[in-house]
Amino acid sequence: MNTTSASPAERDTAGPESGRILVWDVPVRVFHWLMVLCFAGAYVTAEHESWRLVHVTLGYTMAGLVVFRLLWGVVGTRYARFSNFVRGPRAVTAYIRGMLGGRARHHTGHNPAGAIAIVALLGLALAVTSSGWATYEDMGGKWLEEFHEAAANIMLGVVGIHIVGVLFGTWLHRDNLIGAMVTGRKTGHPVDGVRSAWRSVGILMMVAVLGFWWTQWKSAPTGVANGPATVSGKAVMQGRDDD
Repeated sequence: MNTTSASPAERDTAGPESGRILVWDVPVRVFHWLMVLCFAGAYVTAEHESWRLVHVTLGYTMAGLVVFRLLWGVVGTRYARFSNFVRGPRAVTAYIRGMLGGRARHHTGHNPAGAIAIVALLGLALAVTSSGWATYEDMGGKWLEEFHEAAANIMLGVVGIHIVGVLFGTWLHRDNLIGAMVTGRKTGHPVDGVRSAWRSVGILMMVAVLGFWWTQWKSAPTGVANGPATVSGKAVMQGRDDD
């Protein structure tokens, strides 16, 4: 069941029991910011051969994060589950109409429009990472490389739309959505909050990611700028011209 609360005007009369509640558990927040870091890092290093090790490592990290998010979307806390926020076209259309009219209902978790962006980003991340891996393994030729680049550019566009939606939602509902993804807390009633932040899972995620990055770096002891490096056993020849 998707939990909603009153609009700003309605929420003013909701009573003193309304306050800051825990909505986003630690794994969701760690996933979100690691994805931001990995996608941004992979995107800006895509055209630089000397940074190939970093680019590939961040791409593999993205793939692992998406797999985790898909699993956590089934077994995670209330607002992390896809069943809580993924809705059909009618609900999405109704929310967007209300949003454009300045009267969209405030959702404690993801709203229906935000859910579309999340699902799209997860799907695009899978397309980007799988095509990137296949391209790196020389499995698809030029067309696959172009598909990989196109998928990354489309994903960047969806990220931009998502950011605009977050900023608009923050203004519309008077609730800091960016800050909520840092603290995990949003405006709502105590009964709607999640009981556990699952910090242990978030810590394990960070340990796994940092451990993977360390093993990748150890595979290139000479450094990415000084000679051949290997990524998961495959040599990366520095200064290679692919054009």
